[in-house]
Formats: sequence, structure tokens, C-alpha cells
Amino acid sequence: MNKMEKIVEEVQTRPETDAREVLDFVGYLKARRAQAVAATADRSEFDQFGAVFDGKFNRDQCYDREVLR
Repeated sequence: MNKMEKIVEEVQTRPETDAREVLDFVGYLKARRAQAVAATADRSEFDQFGAVFDGKFNRDQCYDREVLR
């Protein structure tokens, strides 16, 4: 008997409320997996901005622009 058959057998012997909880848990697992996949998604479209921002922020330079004068 494989794991899927064991799960089905166990759920069939439980009350309806427990079966709903199992279904909710499966939904949670799917959502968590989707988040993990999204976190490791291809971010190459943002690479073009890597040269624009070096990670250092200078507030004075931000507000000392000709456009704002």
C-alpha cells in the first residue's frame, strides 16, 4: 500500500469535520509550495536595474537635484 492509499483510507474512517481539516491542510501545503516557487522565480527582468542602484542611499543627493530646485 502506497502513501496515497494510506491517506485515503485514514481520511475515509474519520468524521466529515476531520476530512475538511485535511482538505484545508492540503490547500495550505499547496499555497506554501506556490510561495516557495514564487520566491525562487526568475528575477532576470529586474537585472537591468542592478547598475542603477548600488545599495547606498544618500538622502542629500536625493533631494539636491536640479528638477527640485
